[in-house]
Amino acid sequence: MNKIKFTKTVLLFAISTSLFSQEDNKDIGALVTDRPDATEASSTVGKGVLQFETGGLYESFEENSVKSENYTFNTMLIRYGILDNMELRLGWDFVEGVTTINGNKLDNVMSGLSPLLLGLKIDIAEENGAMPEIALIGHVFPIFSASADYRPEYTGVDFRLSLSHTLSEKSSLGYNIGAQWGDDSPEAAAIYTLAYGYSICDKFGAYAELYGDLPEDSSANHYWDAGFTYLASNDLQFDAYVGTSITEGQDLLLGLGLSYRIRKK
Repeated sequence: MNKIKFTKTVLLFAISTSLFSQEDNKDIGALVTDRPDATEASSTVGKGVLQFETGGLYESFEENSVKSENYTFNTMLIRYGILDNMELRLGWDFVEGVTTINGNKLDNVMSGLSPLLLGLKIDIAEENGAMPEIALIGHVFPIFSASADYRPEYTGVDFRLSLSHTLSEKSSLGYNIGAQWGDDSPEAAAIYTLAYGYSICDKFGAYAELYGDLPEDSSANHYWDAGFTYLASNDLQFDAYVGTSITEGQDLLLGLGLSYRIRKK
């Protein structure tokens, strides 16, 4: 995805994943994911839990008869709980970029792996009245881990606070604030996300989101997306979403994905 896509990573706002699951000593409830939106969830997966979140997406942008299309395959994020309040994070995307000029597709198709995502998420606070649930997330993106076509000039680093509020039995609000460095620029950029989620029923959820970045020496970039989730079981979720940019940079974003959890024995 573009450089403000947080490898994806994203907060699940299908409230059905928690509000409609039955919890007891043997059931940890439905999974909570960091996809499909750009807002990272404000909770970790839990000690000993292994969670896979993957999908594919399409992006396009056309300017002055030059159209750029990116196909991102297997946007894998692996999350593993090493403590009750801490998880390890590993992600890697395979991207293919196609350029068309005046309707003629160029032969020099770019393809390869984006920089590897290595990170941690730590729970800081539980929700308590007006106090939101809070988690701290940090990632590094080593240059050497990327294919030649997608190898940036600088090692990428980002961090953020993820916060969420329960608004009602069927709705929730989440937001991220933080900063990032890297890709092909040494300047820092503030990052933000704001997502509203609504539980349609015990299986289907919907969300709408604004997100973007504000570089130190460049124009700000603002985007929106919206989508649906389907909870097939407490350990399996499917999602679909669509979006575009508010400022220049993206004409269309389309994505599909799934998330699967393996519980500790």
